[in-house]
Amino acid sequence: MDPLLLVGIAAGAIAILLFTVIKLKWPAFVALLFVAVLTALAGGIPVQDVVPLMIEGMGGTLGSVALLVGLGAMLGGIIERTGGAEVIAHAAARVLGEQRLAQALLIASGLVAIPIFFDVAFIILVPIIFAFAKAAGHRAPIAIGMPVAVFMVFIHNTVPPHPGIVGSTTLLGQDLMGLVTLCGIVLAIPMCVLVHVVGRRVTARAFVLTSDIQEKYAGAGAADLAAVTAEADGSRRGDRAASSRAAASRSADGAALSGEGGPDTAGGSAVAVADGPVEGRRPPASLVIALILLPIILIAVGTVGGLVVDEGSTAAHVVSFLGAPAFALLVATLAAMYLLGLMHGWGRAQISEVMDAALGPAAIVILVTGAGGVFAKVLTETGVGDAVSGLLLDAGVPILLLAFLVALAFKVAQGSGTVATLSAAGIVQGTVLAGDYSSLQIALIILAIGLGSVSLSHINDSGFWIATKFLGLSVADGLRTWTVLTTVLGFTSMLLLSLVWLVV
Repeated sequence: MDPLLLVGIAAGAIAILLFTVIKLKWPAFVALLFVAVLTALAGGIPVQDVVPLMIEGMGGTLGSVALLVGLGAMLGGIIERTGGAEVIAHAAARVLGEQRLAQALLIASGLVAIPIFFDVAFIILVPIIFAFAKAAGHRAPIAIGMPVAVFMVFIHNTVPPHPGIVGSTTLLGQDLMGLVTLCGIVLAIPMCVLVHVVGRRVTARAFVLTSDIQEKYAGAGAADLAAVTAEADGSRRGDRAASSRAAASRSADGAALSGEGGPDTAGGSAVAVADGPVEGRRPPASLVIALILLPIILIAVGTVGGLVVDEGSTAAHVVSFLGAPAFALLVATLAAMYLLGLMHGWGRAQISEVMDAALGPAAIVILVTGAGGVFAKVLTETGVGDAVSGLLLDAGVPILLLAFLVALAFKVAQGSGTVATLSAAGIVQGTVLAGDYSSLQIALIILAIGLGSVSLSHINDSGFWIATKFLGLSVADGLRTWTVLTTVLGFTSMLLLSLVWLVV
């Protein structure tokens, strides 16, 4: 088929996708499948082959995505319900001191954001953000809260096991999941520093908070900070009653705020707020951190070990098995079930209920990711993706920048990071798989797609509403803070990737 006609089909498919998601408010899962069918028919796929092609695209994507997102959600769920986020935040504040509460919470939020979806993770930390901001003498919680929110959503879009980055990695290089994970974490380190420095400038002006958040922040401070301290201290002493009282107080604060969440727009990954921590003794911060780092360490062993042992040897097979992301997350999840559950007073049935409950929100993003895989498969089989990427490459756009810009365009247009990453991956998939790119180069392309899905986030992104509503900001102030910071992190990270691309 003529390349210009294929480009026209691509333009029409994108227009229909945006129309159904933005104007008709269709769920992203249905919209992606509908557009995939239309694209397949327009691209010359025989009618009898359309459904088998959809099944192939769904199955090929979900094999890895379902494992990683499901296990990641269960690990994050048990850490959330046992109060792991709170104890990490308190431990970081204790280590860095009261003069560095903002830095402490930023570091803690980065750890929490690895296994827990952004929506839930940020809501869990809101009471701590208020307490720390008041204790540090800030006029509004945004001084600490906005850098934390942006850094967490950055990790959500660039570090597995979150759905968007897992889905794009599955499409472009499924065996590179470990390398993408390590590269994403390495990239997050300088971004943590950058969001703190730039965030201080962006949030320096006086903001007019909504009345409910003003009232909430006026009552925050020493009492809430003392509750965090009592909770952690009670956990260390084994004083279940003290820990539970503090946890109950903090859970009530979070529940009072949770009614102000923004809309779930354009198929965003909004997740229902959990019922709060399950009563029981809080785990020590060192244990929670160890459980979060365990799968990362195993993945690092597999990735680095594969470079130093002989290919095809028994040692190579062993380190590959240990470092497989699915196995690493399975080990961490089983360890969390025992160490955070049974060792802290939960019954087997209670542990099972908590783990099963975590799969509800995960099922939504898994299905959306699978539908994105169907759309990507159709783009590849019809040649639409090759035609679009080939046209842009012929115009002189480098593949790394192409991946970033395509994801950015989808993100700005419809808001969902998952849809943006999967659509962009589908467009560049044929070019990447046919090209002579090294493993590190493909990992950089995957990260570039993730960065495109972070940048220029605005009012059609559910994350925008969660951050602004929970921090009491107007839409205009949200654009001045959330949108500016996500764009700074996305574009700066893209610049760093480009520099690395030049030397690999």
